Amino acid sequence: MNKFTYYNVDTKVVTNSIESIFPNWGEDEGVAVFSPHDDDAILGAGYVIRAAKEAGARVYVIISCEGNAGYSIPEQKDEIIARRKKETIDAYVEIGVPEENIYRFGMSDFAAFRYLGWDAGELGAGVFERSMKFMRNNRITRVLVPNHNKEHADHTATHMIGAYDAPQAGDPILVDWGTPCEVKTVMEYSVWADFSVENAIENGRDRRLKANTIVKVAPEVEEAIDRGLERYVSQGEIIKGLVASRAERKVADGGYIELYISFDPRPKLCYDEYRAFVDAR
Repeated sequence: MNKFTYYNVDTKVVTNSIESIFPNWGEDEGVAVFSPHDDDAILGAGYVIRAAKEAGARVYVIISCEGNAGYSIPEQKDEIIARRKKETIDAYVEIGVPEENIYRFGMSDFAAFRYLGWDAGELGAGVFERSMKFMRNNRITRVLVPNHNKEHADHTATHMIGAYDAPQAGDPILVDWGTPCEVKTVMEYSVWADFSVENAIENGRDRRLKANTIVKVAPEVEEAIDRGLERYVSQGEIIKGLVASRAERKVADGGYIELYISFDPRPKLCYDEYRAFVDAR
């Protein structure tokens, strides 16, 4: 079994090349995974993190919220943020992301929406400037964002940060924030909730196949992710259902699958069909 196999659900093409999910893959790729909370990226995008790392990319995890709601017993309340920071370093180092590639916005849990954009009003600066500077200064070429569909308010807000800021990073604006860099690919991953049916409808897929990209990995990759998740001792009760459900990823040949939607974050309006409609009448 190949370590990584990529399935395009629309074209039904199956390959072992990372170029099938990241077209025009080059020698200096920067992959940024926007993670609502510290454990979400490893839970939902762990396979692509590993694949990109092994393909030679610089991989970064950008964490929106500080994890202050993630305590299961009252005694953890005052120490939970510090504990999670340590566990996060251990977890991502386990799967190949170095500590210096973990970046934090530092927002409170359940509050990410309040910091969208450049100016957050009475709260001060929003996350737009930090997001833009991060992508430009680290020459980010590929972005992964969390599922925005009925998962968690912080997940939806983080999706918006990554999906809307990524195209701006390549625009010739605010050039004192760093040299513009083109983000060539944006992909959406799920932590637990089903994706929106929008992409399936637009592309004429069976609506039960909401994702358009499947990444299959050999058992050794899933085992590495499991070892990383074990580092989140403080989150044991909170994520135990998600960890247990990973068994559902196993397919007939013993591999494990992870689902994504590759999408255009700035789709161009096409007038062809509208002109044809008008011209025919």
